[in-house]
Amino acid sequence: MDSIYSLPTISPISMTATDYATSIANGHLFSLSKFKNLNNYSLKLQCSKSRNACVVIKAVAGADDTTKNDNKEPVKPVYSPTPSNRPLRTPHSGYHFDGSTRKFFEGWFFKVSIPECRQSFCFMYSVESPSFTKKLSTFEELQYGPRFTGVGAQILGADDKYICQYSEESSNFWGSRHELMLGNTFIAQNGAKPPNKEVPPQEFNLRVTEGFQVTPLWHQGAIRNDGRTDYTEIVKTASWEYSTRPIYGWGDVNSKQKSTAGWPAAFPVFEPHWQVCMAAGLSTGWIEWDGQRFEFQNAPSYSEKNWGGAFPRKWFWVQCSVFEGAIGDVALTSGGGLRRLPGLSETFESAALIGIHYGGIFYEFVPWNASISWEITPWGKWHVSAENETHMVELEATTEDPGTTLRAPTDEMGLAPACRDTCFGDLRLQLWERKSNGSKGKVILDVTSNMAGLEVGGGPWFNTWKAKAQMPEIVTRAINVPVDLDSVFNLVPLLKPPGL
Repeated sequence: MDSIYSLPTISPISMTATDYATSIANGHLFSLSKFKNLNNYSLKLQCSKSRNACVVIKAVAGADDTTKNDNKEPVKPVYSPTPSNRPLRTPHSGYHFDGSTRKFFEGWFFKVSIPECRQSFCFMYSVESPSFTKKLSTFEELQYGPRFTGVGAQILGADDKYICQYSEESSNFWGSRHELMLGNTFIAQNGAKPPNKEVPPQEFNLRVTEGFQVTPLWHQGAIRNDGRTDYTEIVKTASWEYSTRPIYGWGDVNSKQKSTAGWPAAFPVFEPHWQVCMAAGLSTGWIEWDGQRFEFQNAPSYSEKNWGGAFPRKWFWVQCSVFEGAIGDVALTSGGGLRRLPGLSETFESAALIGIHYGGIFYEFVPWNASISWEITPWGKWHVSAENETHMVELEATTEDPGTTLRAPTDEMGLAPACRDTCFGDLRLQLWERKSNGSKGKVILDVTSNMAGLEVGGGPWFNTWKAKAQMPEIVTRAINVPVDLDSVFNLVPLLKPPGL
């Protein structure tokens, strides 16, 4: 099998973050402090832990180095500005803030996996209540009610270590209305004006000391841990710079890309909304993390986003684009949640999906075209299955890794510990054609991975969550109506919602 990678709402969790946040005390790849005399010397290391095969680490040292250089050139990612009308752009790539004072958050997730060393880096950005660029005054709280404000940047990195930088102010945050482009400046260079749009990498470095900018094709930044985290193993600083070539959006490669949640996601109902922006891509660059430099070429990458009033009350998530024997040819995303329905009553629905990209084809299992069921333990096991008129799918994931507690925008506590993640999940994915009698037919996929991203969030998680996706019949019928929102809003562009 050829591989495209062969190229050179939430309720407070039922337990506190400290209760289940386990500090990872081992798993250090390498201690660079022992090699102070290395000068741009590449070391290919056999890692002590079985989950770490090998990694190239760059060490920069003093001029008294006497060790022979292996002449390897450092990886230098190539910047490309974001073009208009780019291929594989999905709906809802843009920033959805409409300028109103309603409770609102938007969050973005970018992941890079490095199979050679079985390590992943997950970058998470969020903005809350952007209509208020700083903490509300007493008068504003009386007028609008309590709100949480600010911008957060989190990274779940190598060995599931963690870093977070947060500011209650969002005046230096920017996002494009119609494209996956955003950034924030936590600390600007002396005398420099923070960017308010995409800028070339050199200009960003001249203007920003701590912050980030990300587009579909480029991602760079530097952050510093802000001391908010005492429940897991953290790193003090992180910096990164890498380019990305999208391979899959959310749909067939040669077709118009789809809205992950259907056309109703263009409107503020059934929140929060979810959009997979890039199911798979190829990234090249470097990440400096905990005193180590990870360099990679054509590494599998992924991006998605959420927006709305708050996260679901409870949710799960599985994502993987690194499969044994098929790295890059297969991309899986599955997720489900318990979200509140519009209205005054406390009514919730269970929604879930499975999306698979394979060989340029998109296999979609969503509540309006498939039957979906799941069984998720509080931690350690994920089982999701689905079938539609033409195909059947099943995924089973497990982990013995303790996971790391991450933050998410919550209605009650703002950006607070709310979910538990690992990038060391063991996963089996099976996909079949469906026979006319409802039985399994030809096997399309049967692949495994030990680099799956796994998550549970919200709560309570007192026991195993076993459920089926349930959607009101009227909603199912409405979503199945073929509505081309782009064509509609092209006629009246002033009415086009932000983000779409």
